[in-house]
Amino acid sequence: MEKTQGQVAAGAAVHLIGLHKRYGDVRAVDGVDLTIAPGEIVALLGPNGAGKSTTVDMILGLTTPDQGDVTVFGSTPEKAVAHGAIGAMLQGGSLLDDATVGEMVTVVASLHRKPMPVADALRRAGIEDLAGRRPNKLSGGQRQRVRFVVALVSDPDLLVLDEPTAAMDVGTRREFWKSMYEYTASGRTVLFATHYLEEAEEFADRVILMRAGRIVADGSVAEVRALAGGRTIRAVVPGATEPVIAALPAVTGLDLRDGRVAVSSSDSDVTLRALLTRCPGAHDIEITSIGLEGAFLSLTSDENVSVR
Repeated sequence: MEKTQGQVAAGAAVHLIGLHKRYGDVRAVDGVDLTIAPGEIVALLGPNGAGKSTTVDMILGLTTPDQGDVTVFGSTPEKAVAHGAIGAMLQGGSLLDDATVGEMVTVVASLHRKPMPVADALRRAGIEDLAGRRPNKLSGGQRQRVRFVVALVSDPDLLVLDEPTAAMDVGTRREFWKSMYEYTASGRTVLFATHYLEEAEEFADRVILMRAGRIVADGSVAEVRALAGGRTIRAVVPGATEPVIAALPAVTGLDLRDGRVAVSSSDSDVTLRALLTRCPGAHDIEITSIGLEGAFLSLTSDENVSVR
């Protein structure tokens, strides 16, 4: 039997229908429909001004949509937050610099009905050794981990993370995502916005691309790559100039550094033939499928038409 809209909303971690939000003449969110199932790890990507932050704010109940509906586990965002179903790690979130990390997490835990034991939250975030320190004495990456434990201690079913690994070094970012996997293994849901496309490519079950307030792609990393189409040609091209490479047929993007060229192409055969004709000295040629970064640039460019 086909599910009704209400049944879908009740069973979804996040359910958005016809979401709109304007700020003056700017359409920050322009008709977003989205359903996220429990247990998914979803990356929300898009250039600055795409509508990601506004969409996240409406999911958290921080902003009221002009039009449309938002439900989180079948409830309004406000009720979901009150019940501790949502934990949010916002990049600009303030920390209590006059309290130790342990004291601050204990205070936050006391605000929730069924919090995670503070010691468990600190362990999951990998910062047990920071419990006795004050946030103003921590590095940028350590402060991010503290924001994470503040979001985690309510033991939420949905974690919303805004640029979660900003200011973290490579090793710390690895440890962070390891803890994410452990947390979601029990069916928890994660929605994260990031500018690190390699993180989305490696860790997300699903990628959502936004542009100009609309969703332009939604699927697995492989599916989003396929939507963009094309391949990347890499070669050493002595004497190459950007105008010459850009003029090749079917080129959708390029990067030229010290004679090494990476060209995104919607028809790699046509582009490669033209390249070898115009630059016969080209060598060390490689052709690969377009990566998530190439798909991001292609699908969020101003010339691109929305696809679903």
